[in-house]
This record gives sequence, structure tokens and C-alpha cells, in this order.
Amino acid sequence: MKCQLKATLSIVLVLGVLAGCKKEAGPDSPGGPAPGKSGTIGLSVLTMNNPFFKEIADSMAAEAGKHGFNVVTVSGDFDVAKQQNQVRDFIVKKVSAIVLCPCDSMAIAPVIKDAEKAGIPVFTADIACLDPGAKVVSHVATDNFLGGKMAAEAMVEALGGRGTVAILDHPEVESVILRTKGFQERLAELNKQPDVDVKVVTVLPGGGDKARSFKVTQDILTTFPDIDGIFAINDPSALGARAALENAGKAGQVKIVGFDGQPEGKLAIKEGKIYADPIQFPREIGAQTVNLIVKYMNGEDVPKEYLIPTALYRKADADKDASLK
Repeated sequence: MKCQLKATLSIVLVLGVLAGCKKEAGPDSPGGPAPGKSGTIGLSVLTMNNPFFKEIADSMAAEAGKHGFNVVTVSGDFDVAKQQNQVRDFIVKKVSAIVLCPCDSMAIAPVIKDAEKAGIPVFTADIACLDPGAKVVSHVATDNFLGGKMAAEAMVEALGGRGTVAILDHPEVESVILRTKGFQERLAELNKQPDVDVKVVTVLPGGGDKARSFKVTQDILTTFPDIDGIFAINDPSALGARAALENAGKAGQVKIVGFDGQPEGKLAIKEGKIYADPIQFPREIGAQTVNLIVKYMNGEDVPKEYLIPTALYRKADADKDASLK
């Protein structure tokens, strides 16, 4: 009986050791690393109401998963104070890296400095931080300045070289500052040609938001009833402007050039509601941001800025776009 009891105890001990080994299996074990084993990336976007930022978030999550990282995504909802608190929460949770699409390109700086003090690297996607004292490892974005230039060319094309234009702006964020600057600079260049005379008569903040841009466009139509074109800095702004034009019975009078190339914007281009968009590639922005984080974690050099060119998308492109059928 005593021998039988000793044998039983030996079997239990062996099984316990084997179970312990299985539980503590590392990256070289047959099952590989568990999801998120490499660490967690904290992502705070400008808003999740714009499909553009959802695509960035989804792309980051998919790419991060390939490298064993987990992505926790939150939305700043255009509120920089809320976004600052989200970053502080990431710092408390000791995430491996933080990615921001800032709600305000200047006001976000203090919490970026807090993350630096905590030893957490910060990356920006789509929208940059404009405070040189805030250390950002790398910024991945659309070449917004180039995109703004493309938008000016599309506007001149849409108006046949002559007319007056309003800009629906959102100057709180760096990406839009560049779009507007590119638009105005290229328009000034084009106006030097003898057959071009397109003038910007007003620049008003539409907040990058459909509802707000609807109201601002109504104000534009009151002040400038004969306006010929509107440059809207993203698709929600362009769609808000279009709704206001339809409401005023002036949809056929005013040409709209947007920016983004989201599905709703592309469909509006196909239907002739928006003339054209310089389109962005948010999935590439998300994937490249993760790739740079991984390289940085591996001790490799990464560029301070990684820009992705835009492409001008017109109705002819929309008519051939299989994703819209």
C-alpha cells in the first residue's frame, strides 16, 4: 500500500511539472507567441465618425497582430482635453508605444512630453504635432501639401479656369493646414496663366464635420450667392456642403472638390455630386506606422517623416471602380 501511494505521488508530481512547462512555453514553443505578447500599442484617433480613421485603426490592428502586438483604440472626438486624458491613461497602463492622430496639433504637445518622460515612444499618423519641443519618433501621413495642390488643379479644371471659390477649412490640425496651403499656393501659380482667373473669396472653419459644414455653407451662400466652387478639406465637409447646396437649390451652380476618397465620397463623385478628390490611403498609413514601431523596437533607424502621395480621383475613375458596383 505504501509503495502504491509513493508511485501515485510520483505520477502526480511529474504531471504537475509537465503542466507547468506547458504553461510557461515561450515564443519558440509549437504554439508560438500569444496575441499581444510583444506588447500593447495605444492609439487615439481624431474621431471614429470619419471612416478614414476607422480604416487607420483597423489596418494598425491587423498589421500589429502579425508582430504579436495588441492595439487599444480610443477616439478623441475632436476634444483635445479628452485625448490628453487618453494618453495619460496609456502612460499609466505602461503601453509599449503610443500613436496619435491629434485633435489639436499644438495643444497635444504636453502629454507627448509626459510620455517621453515615462519612456514611452510616441508616433503620429495622418496629423502631426507642431510643437518642436515634443518628441515624436516618426510621423506617417498623406502628402497633404501635394494633395492640396492637386485639389487646386481639379478646381480650375472644374470651373473651366474662371470663378470664385470658398474653402471649408479646419485649421486646428496640421494635415489640413498643409492641404489649404497647397491649394492656395498652387492656385496662385495657376492664376499667373492668362486663361486662369480663380479667386478664393472666403476661408471658413467647417470643423471637418458634415453637420457643421452644412451650416457654414449656408452662410457662404448668403454672403456669396454667386459662388462657383467650394474646396472642402475632407469628404464629410464636402458632403455637408453638397447637402446645403441641394437645400438651397444651387447644386448645379457650385462645383465641389473634396479630399479623402472614402467610399461615400467616391460614390458622390460617381453620382456627379462632388467633382473630384485627392484620395488618401489610410490602410497604408496604419500599416506603415506599425512597421516603423516594430523597427524602432528592434533598434533600427526610422525616418522622422514618411509621406504617402495622393492620387486625383474623378468621375471617370469612379465609373471604373469595382468597389462601387
